[in-house]
Amino acid sequence: MEKLQYISQGQTREEQERNIRTVLDNGIKWVQVRWKNASEKQVTDLCAVSKQLCTDYHAVCIVNDHVQIAKEIGADGVHLGLNDLPIKLARDILGENKMIGGTANTFFDVVKRIEEQCDYIGLGPLRFTATKEKLSPILGFEGYQNIINDLNEKSITIPKIFAIGGVVLQDIERLQEIGIYGAAVSGEITSRPAAISEFKKAMI
Repeated sequence: MEKLQYISQGQTREEQERNIRTVLDNGIKWVQVRWKNASEKQVTDLCAVSKQLCTDYHAVCIVNDHVQIAKEIGADGVHLGLNDLPIKLARDILGENKMIGGTANTFFDVVKRIEEQCDYIGLGPLRFTATKEKLSPILGFEGYQNIINDLNEKSITIPKIFAIGGVVLQDIERLQEIGIYGAAVSGEITSRPAAISEFKKAMI
């Protein structure tokens, strides 16, 4: 599994598609199409184009929230928030071979996601981010460390956890020292696509 995921950003269809094309041109291999406050048709159209682009670039394409759209356009999987469709139901719809990621904010969320057999866990937010509404409590590095410590204390195998929420390049070394597998990044990669290669070098 790739260690760097790009969460798409943009207020319009054109902006979203342009950003996705740009990050693919700059070497990203995993895109999560995320477009809030758009109609289902708009999201479907963007996801269909994004899936084709990702296929052309040999990249993974997953869809935020919309399980039916993911199935319809043949996406590689979905990412679901804590209040979205239950993981089991999504698995029933998409089948065993699709990737399903789940959001977590606490130790108990992480355990729940492990029990639900998510393929990876998006744990966060690391810090405040303006790209997400209704932000969960901020974890900071200490929050990540505490959750990893709790998992270790209970002899729970550490799953593939991705840091999410305001993650920047300078965070990667410390996150990896804590035991975080990878990162889902939006803002820094959108504004500076050349950072993709630097993220990849930092992720051992």
